[in-house]
Amino acid sequence: MNTRIRVLSVDDHPLLREGIAMIINSQADMTMVSQAAGGSEAIQKYREHKPDVTLMDLRLPDLSGIDAMIAIRAEFPDARIIMLTTFEGDVEIQRALEAGARGYLLKNMPPGEIVQAIRQVHAGKKRVPPEVASQLAEHMASESLTAREVDVLKQLAGGNRNRDIGELLGISEETVKVHVKHLMESWAPRTALRPSPSRCGVGSSSFSRGAADRESVSSSLV
Repeated sequence: MNTRIRVLSVDDHPLLREGIAMIINSQADMTMVSQAAGGSEAIQKYREHKPDVTLMDLRLPDLSGIDAMIAIRAEFPDARIIMLTTFEGDVEIQRALEAGARGYLLKNMPPGEIVQAIRQVHAGKKRVPPEVASQLAEHMASESLTAREVDVLKQLAGGNRNRDIGELLGISEETVKVHVKHLMESWAPRTALRPSPSRCGVGSSSFSRGAADRESVSSSLV
């Protein structure tokens, strides 16, 4: 039985697509099933191949990567799509995650981190690199959060679970859950995504829709 992770790559730069294909196909547990150069083609290729994970460039010549992702997820709600971009702006991070992205990676990341992100997303987790999660945490910190909530948020962004955060900050796990609940409520008006208050936190920031194992508020609260 073929258990390799089937990947679709979407980018308007042929050289980058070929580079990603080489990285993916060099992994024993992955295979590049198709490539697309634009958003409309990405939708078509997704319908045709139904990949396990899609790497989607944020900026495409026709549809934006986010718009293409919205269209794909409208038809395939369980689509696992990672946004791949050079842009670190808060607004783009929020838009991508609000639209249902399972990850947000920077193109200058080492190949090993990209393939690890693919594996995590395929396993049902979500992935945002620490530098992006840190930006998001700082952005959220300016939005009526207490100093302790900011501390909790940063620890979640760093990949710690509730129990670990309690030990690091010298507070109980139940107190951490209360802070996580407030963080969730603070962000709730902007998003349909909800973190699981009982299990939040994964390295480099993973998050999920509904309840998933080890979520990170840095990414799920968007």
